[in-house]
Amino acid sequence: MTGPEVLDVARDAIVTIIVVSAPVMLVGLAVGVAISLLQALTQIQEMTLAFVPKILAIFVTLLIALPFMAQALQGQMTRVAARIVAGG
Repeated sequence: MTGPEVLDVARDAIVTIIVVSAPVMLVGLAVGVAISLLQALTQIQEMTLAFVPKILAIFVTLLIALPFMAQALQGQMTRVAARIVAGG
């Protein structure tokens, strides 16, 4: 493999990582901001209050987004395998 091909594979892998992790990260961010706003408005400063809803929301998001994530990762692996076959 040449340098540009390696960079192309690395760039494709980084984009795939961002696409796969984006739903979970965005839900975690939204729930975290909502809980922080609720804590600021009610002046409840319980640390465990922030973790339980966030964990539940991320778990539900993983259940919903898992087929999409698997499809994106399978597509990445197919592209990498095709490059390996074409190069060797």
